[in-house]
Amino acid sequence: MFSGASNLAEGVDKAFLFIFIIAFVFITGISAFMIYTVIHFSRKKGKKPMQFSNNIRLEILWTIVPLVLVMLMFWMGWKGFVPMRRVPPNAMQVTAIGRMWEWEFDYGNGVRSKELVLPINKPVKINLVSEDVNHSLFIPAFRVKEDVVPGYENYLWFTPNYIGNYEILCTEYCGLLHSAMTSKTRIVDQEEFDRWLEELKAASNKPEPEGLTLLRNTGCLACHSVDGTKLVGPSFKGLYGTQRKVLSGTIEKDVTADDAYIINSVYNPNDEIVSGYPKGVMKSYKELLKESDITIITDYLKTLNEGDNK
Repeated sequence: MFSGASNLAEGVDKAFLFIFIIAFVFITGISAFMIYTVIHFSRKKGKKPMQFSNNIRLEILWTIVPLVLVMLMFWMGWKGFVPMRRVPPNAMQVTAIGRMWEWEFDYGNGVRSKELVLPINKPVKINLVSEDVNHSLFIPAFRVKEDVVPGYENYLWFTPNYIGNYEILCTEYCGLLHSAMTSKTRIVDQEEFDRWLEELKAASNKPEPEGLTLLRNTGCLACHSVDGTKLVGPSFKGLYGTQRKVLSGTIEKDVTADDAYIINSVYNPNDEIVSGYPKGVMKSYKELLKESDITIITDYLKTLNEGDNK
């Protein structure tokens, strides 16, 4: 009857269904009883009103029944919760790093990924780290959610049951772009995972371009992707030298994304807003980036137009 994307989903779903059924029965029964009493005991001519009190049986009944039901709900919830804190000794270790406003996953030895890729049917322990404010890692399909708090050691674990892609969300309000703090969990077979991890290791061993490092360190990649993914702001992939439709005040116009456009976008981000994106989200980076830094970033953006990135 119960089948979820992880080994923990069944316990959570059973507890939810049990509580839902109890709530449904009570709200239906109480509503029906209220309607009955309103009709049956409504004021009528020639009928003398009566007052009832001191019904010991009724008082015992409405004390014992809720107590039993609450204890049963606690038991169902406890049965689902306990396995969530018992990590198998052979669990794979991954560290989830939360920062405004993105997730990053560390597989050890400096190997990091923006998406969580895991092999099917293998337990994994996700160690939770925040670099700034409170976050909360939530993977709905796996029924797992834990707070990610600076300076606090926390974790979650699960065993994925099905190959596929699953949403990752942040469920702790962490600032202006909280709703954009999303990622993906990709569950693959062991062979594909091993191949992906080797490719990631090889890529991690290459020195990172200085422009990419500047983008990362200034938080630009929280709102702009380098792979074409649409985030809060336009992607940097294929940006340089292309025509952009922007809104300048109330006037819509076409501009070329050249050096001057990029400098103005960094220093005066609300002068020309790319169509389809909100105004007032980005603040000026005059205090963070010198023009020489922007030149380095621009040189990196040009590489995103080469080859397959064109």
